[in-house]
Amino acid sequence: MAALTPSVPDKVEVLANVETVLAWDVKGLERPSLQDATGMVEQFTEFGRTVAEDLRTQCLGIPADSEAGRSAQTILGEADRRLYASPPNPLSQQAATHRAQNLARLVKGLLRAAGQVSEEQARAAPRPLRR
Repeated sequence: MAALTPSVPDKVEVLANVETVLAWDVKGLERPSLQDATGMVEQFTEFGRTVAEDLRTQCLGIPADSEAGRSAQTILGEADRRLYASPPNPLSQQAATHRAQNLARLVKGLLRAAGQVSEEQARAAPRPLRR
C-alpha cells in the first residue's frame, strides 16, 4: 500500500547533509557534482517546507510580538521567498552549489526558530497549581 503522505527526509540525515553542504569548497578543485548539489537542493527544499509549515503552526501558540515570534516571522518570510523560487534554467553546477548552501543555512535558521518558539511556548504554558 502506498503512503498517503510524501516521505520527508529524516531530520538527523538532513542535519548531517547541512553540515556537509556548508563545508563544500565552491572554489576548490573538489566541488560537488551538479547531480549532488541538485539532490541537496531538492532535499533541503522539501524538508524546509515541512519545517516552515510546522513553525507557522507553532507560532499560533505564542504572542506575535514576542522575540521568538518576531524572529520566526522573519525566517518564515525568507523561507517563502527561497523555498518556492524557481531554479535558473539551465542550472549550472556553481548555481546549484550556491543554492544548496543557501538552503542549508535557511534550514538551520528554521530549526533554530522552531526551537525558540518551543521554548517560548513552554515558558507561557500554564503551570499546574500546587496543593
